[in-house]
Amino acid sequence: MTQAGDMMAAPDPRNAAEMVKRMLQPWHQALADPASAQETVLHQLLSGYARTGDGQAHGADQVQTLADYRSAFPIRNYEDYKPIIRRVMAGEESLLLFEAAIGWAITRGTTAGEQKFIPMTPTDLQMRVQAGRAMLEYASSSRRFDLFAGVNLNLNFPSVVGHVKVGDRDLTYGYSSGIYVKHVSAQTPIRSLPTQDEIDILGGGATVKDWETRFELAYRRCREENVTLVGGVAPTALLFGRYLKRKHGVYPKDLWRTQIMTLGSIPAINTRFAPALRAMYGPVAIREIYGATEGMFGQQKDEWRAWVPNYDLFLFEVITGRGVKLLHELQAGETGSLLISTPILARYKIGDLLRSYAPPYFRCIGRDRWFTPLNHAWGEFWTFNLDQL
Repeated sequence: MTQAGDMMAAPDPRNAAEMVKRMLQPWHQALADPASAQETVLHQLLSGYARTGDGQAHGADQVQTLADYRSAFPIRNYEDYKPIIRRVMAGEESLLLFEAAIGWAITRGTTAGEQKFIPMTPTDLQMRVQAGRAMLEYASSSRRFDLFAGVNLNLNFPSVVGHVKVGDRDLTYGYSSGIYVKHVSAQTPIRSLPTQDEIDILGGGATVKDWETRFELAYRRCREENVTLVGGVAPTALLFGRYLKRKHGVYPKDLWRTQIMTLGSIPAINTRFAPALRAMYGPVAIREIYGATEGMFGQQKDEWRAWVPNYDLFLFEVITGRGVKLLHELQAGETGSLLISTPILARYKIGDLLRSYAPPYFRCIGRDRWFTPLNHAWGEFWTFNLDQL
C-alpha cells in the first residue's frame, strides 16, 4: 500500500508531518528566493519548448536570459494560440507539445462566445497535482493530521464530458477541476467522495437539474462520512449548502465538522463570501485557490486573505503601467495583467488582473477590464476590508 494509503487508514502524526514537509519543501524554498526559482523554471520551460515546433520557430534553444525570452517569444492570448491548438487537435501535437496529450481541459466560461480547449500532458498534470498545497499547508501548520482520516466532499465539475479526435487517437475532454481531483486524489493523502468517476457517470450537463442530481449524489455518499475537507469552486459550495437546506432541511454544518474549505474560481472568496460559507459549513478555515483551465498557479498559505504563487512550477510575469515585470517584482499596491508560462503555453496572457500586497501575497481582483480596479475598491469598501490582508 502507498504511504498516502497508510495515512488514510491510520494517520500517524509523525509520519504525516514528515511526508507533508517533503511535499511542501519545493514551494517553501521557492518563496524564500523567488528570483532564483523563476530563473530555474524559465530554463526548464525552455528545454521543453525547444522540442516543439512553435518553440523552435521562436528559437527556444538559443534563449539564455529572461531578456532573450521576452525578445524571442511574443505575448499571446487564447485567440492567438487558437489556430495552433486547432492544428494540435488535428494531429500535429508536436507543434505545441513535447509529449503526447493525455486529455483536454475545457473552460466553464467563454472566450468570444466559445469554450477554450487546453491540452493536458503528463508533465502538465503532474505539476497540477504538485500544486495541491493549501490543504497540506493547513495540516502542517495546525498539526491537524486527523484531516487525512476524513474525506473530501467532492463538488467538482465532471472530468469527462466528451471525446475529441486527435490525429488517430480518441481522447476525452472535461473540466480542469474534475480532472485535477481525479488525479490528485490518487497521489495525496485524502479520499474524495463522490469519486470523480461517479460524478462523470452523471454526465456533463450544466442545468439546475443536473447540478441537483450531483448534489444529491454527494449528500448520499457523504452523509455518514467524516467530511474534513470541502474542495471545489466557491459558487458550487454555496449552491450545495442551499440545496441541502431546501431539500433535506439541514446545512452542511449539521452533518459534518469540516476543518477546511479549499475553494477557487471567483475573486474575494475570503472577504465577500466567507460569511455565507461559514454560516452553512461552520467555523471552517477557508483557503483560496488561484487556478484556471491552464494550470494551478497559487494557493492561500495561512490566515492572510491572499494567495501565494507556485514560483517553483510556473513563470509569472505581469504587464503594468511601467512595462512588463516578473510577478515577485511588483511593489505592494501595484496592479498588473498576468502572463503565465506553462509547459504548454509560453507568455500566455490569461486575462486576469492581480494586485500585490506584502510579499509574497497576491489577489486576483477580476478580469482584465478597465473597471475591475473600481469594482475591487468598491467591494473592499462595502465589506469593510479596506484592502487589508
